[in-house]
Amino acid sequence: MSSIYINIWPETVLIVVGCVLLLFGMSKSPSARRMTPILALASLVAVFWFVITHEPTESAEPGISHTVFVYHFQEYVRLIASGAGILLVLLAWPTNRDATGNPALQFGHEAGEFFGLMLLSIAGIFFVATANDIVLLFMGIELASIPTYIMVSISRPLPVAQEAGVKYFFLGAMAAAVMLFGFSYIYGTTGYTRLDQIAGAMKLTEPGHEWQLLGVVMLLVGFGFKIAAVPLHAYAGDVYQGAATPVTAFLAFVPKTSGFVAIIKMLYYVSLSGTTHWVLPDTIAKLLWVLAVLTMFVGNVLGLLQHNVKRVLAYSSIAHSGYMLVAVTALVTATGQPEVQNAAIGGVLFYLASYAIMNTGAFGILMMLPSRSPRFSGSVSLSGGQSTDTASTGTSAETFEDLAGQGRKHLTLGIAMAVCCWSLTGLPFTIGFFGKLFLIQPALSAAKGEVATRMTWLVVLLVINAAISAAYYLKIIATMFLRPEPAPFATGKTPLVESEPIGKPWPIMAGITLSVIGTIVFGVYLPATNRLWERSKLAEAVQVEPGRAPTSQPVANAR
Repeated sequence: MSSIYINIWPETVLIVVGCVLLLFGMSKSPSARRMTPILALASLVAVFWFVITHEPTESAEPGISHTVFVYHFQEYVRLIASGAGILLVLLAWPTNRDATGNPALQFGHEAGEFFGLMLLSIAGIFFVATANDIVLLFMGIELASIPTYIMVSISRPLPVAQEAGVKYFFLGAMAAAVMLFGFSYIYGTTGYTRLDQIAGAMKLTEPGHEWQLLGVVMLLVGFGFKIAAVPLHAYAGDVYQGAATPVTAFLAFVPKTSGFVAIIKMLYYVSLSGTTHWVLPDTIAKLLWVLAVLTMFVGNVLGLLQHNVKRVLAYSSIAHSGYMLVAVTALVTATGQPEVQNAAIGGVLFYLASYAIMNTGAFGILMMLPSRSPRFSGSVSLSGGQSTDTASTGTSAETFEDLAGQGRKHLTLGIAMAVCCWSLTGLPFTIGFFGKLFLIQPALSAAKGEVATRMTWLVVLLVINAAISAAYYLKIIATMFLRPEPAPFATGKTPLVESEPIGKPWPIMAGITLSVIGTIVFGVYLPATNRLWERSKLAEAVQVEPGRAPTSQPVANAR
């Protein structure tokens, strides 16, 4: 039994520390609340180190009815989730306890609750990855999602933040209902909740099992909300804009990762035909093809029309989901080509890691740049219990007007933003280039036989969309370096255009530095890129015989 607890140690740590931080939030001591980001960061570093150094071990109790499996797939998901979590905690670090600088996140007395919710949400990703039961899988997805509804609402004292939180909550509740609808049909038609047993009872490719197909489609709809795929993308712009910038960065990674991990797991377990997985009706492949195309085009075209940079990055996030759906489409299309399918899974996982690195850096830079006009009015309590006139301190940059001329004024931040935008576009010498390359390769390899034309066009459309995205990414860079600074606003107060970034916010600068270094190193230093890529390919799904636990790779089992 000891191997069981060792292998689920990361989930246990995050849950326990998250609950402790929630208790810290009840303290009246400002010093106790200031300890919460330190504890959150320490727990994520410990989990990250554990995942790197630990190898899953096989349980000595193969007869147990298993609920949790730990393989290379789950280990890689833990790796990228904890690594991204470290960057996100650094970005959300309270820097406003002295009511100075340019606060992008107003904590009030909720710092303990805020970081506790962050850890619980990241733990939700872990449970999605390790779940071998649809009940635990659903709980993991909701654990990753529900804390984000609260984080959006408490992130800053603005009506737009509360409005964004309410919209996000109700749409999330609808998606959860659709997801449960799909799970109910899977359970009702198979009689099992364990995924490995469901794999042996699914008959999607045989006539007369349309209810199973309906259940799978409903699951894809529910997961589509998590990854902001069209037509379930409408919330992204308002929610990303309304939330504080570090919360927006969190939203861009956590729900998307849980959604794609859930998609890969469910498609794997419902696609068993004989002894071969990934055998799905052509209807599913065509549906994913359409979703990928619509998501890419809608995200990029709407991104061109935005004036708020956070909304631009919101629609950019939608487009990146479309790119990853290209690899998912290749995964279910390349039947009988296990190497291509494993490369497709590795491509999605590698892209999730690369997106977390480069996107977090872009949001961190926005936090460091001051706004040119006050967005708040009245007094609010900042971290530490102090009260200040937020109209005089402002918030972080959000609009293109805020960015105008900032690249020349703050050269280091301007160059860092250029690196992140180049990587998000997919230009060479950045991690984003290899991310798109590893999505395109399996799609081209799957372009054989009857589906050759369909998959070839999908790759062509991905390249076209990457070119479209360059327009708004380059617009961000051009605005920072080429546009002159606008004249001060007639506010009757000292214009915020003269304000400086947050004073000595070493955690935020550390997060930006790590993101930019990762973006360059994994784009230039090929041994590091290959190591990350090879580790993602090790995360291939394990072949499961109907009704029994997987045994072809190291496994840890728990009740």
